[in-house]
Amino acid sequence: MATKTEIKVPDIGDFEKVPVIEVLVAEGDVIEEEQSLVTLESDKATMEVPASKGGKLVELRVSEGDEVSEGDVIGIVEVEDEADSGDDADDSDGKDRDREAKSEEEGRKSEDGSEASDEDESVGDTPETGNRKPETEKSEEDEKPGRSAEQSEAGKSDDLPAPPVPFVEMGRDPSSIPHASPAVRKLARELGVDLSQVEGSAEHGRITEEDLKKHVKSRMADGASAAGGAGGMEVAAPPKVDFAKFGEIEEQKLSRIQKISGPALHRNWVTIPHVTQFDTADITEMEAFRKAAKPEAEEAGTKMTPLVFMIKAVVAGLKKFPKFNTSLSNDGESLVYKKYFHVGVAVDTPNGLMVPVIRDADSKSLLELAHDLSELSGKARDGKLSREEMQGGCMSISSLGGIGGTAFTPIINAPEVAILGVSKAETKPVWNGEEFEPRLMLPLSLSYDHRVIDGADAARFTQYLCHVLGDVRRLML
Repeated sequence: MATKTEIKVPDIGDFEKVPVIEVLVAEGDVIEEEQSLVTLESDKATMEVPASKGGKLVELRVSEGDEVSEGDVIGIVEVEDEADSGDDADDSDGKDRDREAKSEEEGRKSEDGSEASDEDESVGDTPETGNRKPETEKSEEDEKPGRSAEQSEAGKSDDLPAPPVPFVEMGRDPSSIPHASPAVRKLARELGVDLSQVEGSAEHGRITEEDLKKHVKSRMADGASAAGGAGGMEVAAPPKVDFAKFGEIEEQKLSRIQKISGPALHRNWVTIPHVTQFDTADITEMEAFRKAAKPEAEEAGTKMTPLVFMIKAVVAGLKKFPKFNTSLSNDGESLVYKKYFHVGVAVDTPNGLMVPVIRDADSKSLLELAHDLSELSGKARDGKLSREEMQGGCMSISSLGGIGGTAFTPIINAPEVAILGVSKAETKPVWNGEEFEPRLMLPLSLSYDHRVIDGADAARFTQYLCHVLGDVRRLML
């Protein structure tokens, strides 16, 4: 005998109305447990939702472009019951289901005015013979007063909601999702609180309602303190303008990535005291070496761009000046020095800017970095980056060299304390002590958090970058 089970969207964190960007199965397919059904896009990341049960997919309730939230039904799976093993436990399960069906029927009769006797409510027909089951075989649950048909149905294990799918199975980092009950998540949404900023006090770091309230009180106290010395930092609301009265207009919705990035960029610009240091690196020899290494890169199946050398130079700079490889602690009282070297690279995509992170860049060769950069950039443009692939960066690089410009002020990607902007290289005459000679000069723009880094340190950092980019052999030292 087959039973039908709903496959629901599991716990996906504090996200609602997440778009379905890919449907991986079709109605009528026979699927296996943990097989991926659909792909969702959330917070610039993608995740696959696997099946909690295996069987025949008799109904598919979502399609590409739909928006889903936790608990929404993806589809109905028809699951074949396991063969009867003949033991008493399996036989008891069949009797329990029959008693529950009988209970529901009696409940309907009672609503129609027909009174069911105590004897009728305590017995049921066995699935094998249809005989009345002796009262002595009642379960303890059936003897509890007030047990309704709905409660009996809820007791069937096959109809229980699908448990949250392990995040490891979804290709996500479990530590990136706050551990909290649905009630606490709902309260956090109502209060506008990011649960990733709340410290949980319960077992395994679970966030309780009390933790959430304590966090809100602390933020309110901090806000009141900041307001006392802010000197009028409130920003006036932008004016409301009816642009249509001036001429023809067209309104387009922001992409999901733009909606997510906008508030983060605004927060970083407003809360971090940005200062930008400008410099110019002579990359004449570096470019000659890059072009000479083109055959080796093609043989390795990749493409070596100037950005690969920038990554190497940034890693060397982080080692030389460890303060650039830090983050402010949550309380702002100390610096967290990182012993790893992960570099974020801003990628221009049709849907907006994304920043994948190349991990352990210090231990990789130029060809390995070129391969990782090409792979992650492709995934970013295809919208296939996972949340984990955009986390953990030590410092980011934003390169506009392929487009143009001479300088710009990149916004720091918090909790990092610096970001390197790269503009378009240009051949210029440079005095060598005796005469002017043509040299390929690369503009650099280093934005840094002035709470952590002084101007002198920033100048030394950019000078060091110019030093190693001017002679790439120094990157081997």
